[in-house]
Amino acid sequence: MTTALQAENIWKLYASGESSIEAVRQVNLSLQEGAFVSIMGPSGCGKTTLLNVLSGIDEPSSGQVFVNGEALYGITDNARTDLRAKYFGFIFQEFNLLPVLSAVENVELPLLMQGIPPSIARKQAIAMLERVGLGDRVSHRPTELSGGQQQRVAIARALVHEPAIVLCDEPTGNLDGATSAEILQLLREMNQALKTTFLIVTHDVGVSKQCDRVITMNDGIISMDVIQQAHEEE
Repeated sequence: MTTALQAENIWKLYASGESSIEAVRQVNLSLQEGAFVSIMGPSGCGKTTLLNVLSGIDEPSSGQVFVNGEALYGITDNARTDLRAKYFGFIFQEFNLLPVLSAVENVELPLLMQGIPPSIARKQAIAMLERVGLGDRVSHRPTELSGGQQQRVAIARALVHEPAIVLCDEPTGNLDGATSAEILQLLREMNQALKTTFLIVTHDVGVSKQCDRVITMNDGIISMDVIQQAHEEE
């Protein structure tokens, strides 16, 4: 099976006066193509820092990350930006949609940034919005959408360029229970249909229970890494 993401001996240190804080310590991690994985742990355990390093947002103090076999560090900033645009999709707790743009304009942005012709980008964006259940909301701006609908737009934006891996930071954190369940089900459906790897940072045990693998962090290290049975039908 193809390895979508490989992290080797990742350390992330922050200076604190005359000493340093070890936010992430000697993390080794491998995610296979099509995996549906969560990272859990208490606040300050290093999970968001690790996510930032895995995504190329925050350079590690030492170690290397490979995405589809390509090194994410030790290259130019422009080269890393290109790799991130090609291989990663991102879903955040705050949605991070541009308020002045419509749903379809938000979703087509990753395609336009890769040089896809506007007419093709528009068709692909509409198709992805239809796939996440928003075919009748393509012209709506974020303020005209509910929280769940905004997160569906964010999911469409994350997936429209067919990334190798989607990194999610508390994707259900701003949603009520029923909407959270709908969004998690949608993520799972996209994972299975597209064979896209998902890595989800969450505090929600309910979210983690739906994943095939649960990684637990404490004090900057991976303290547990458990393969569990795929979520059961209720």
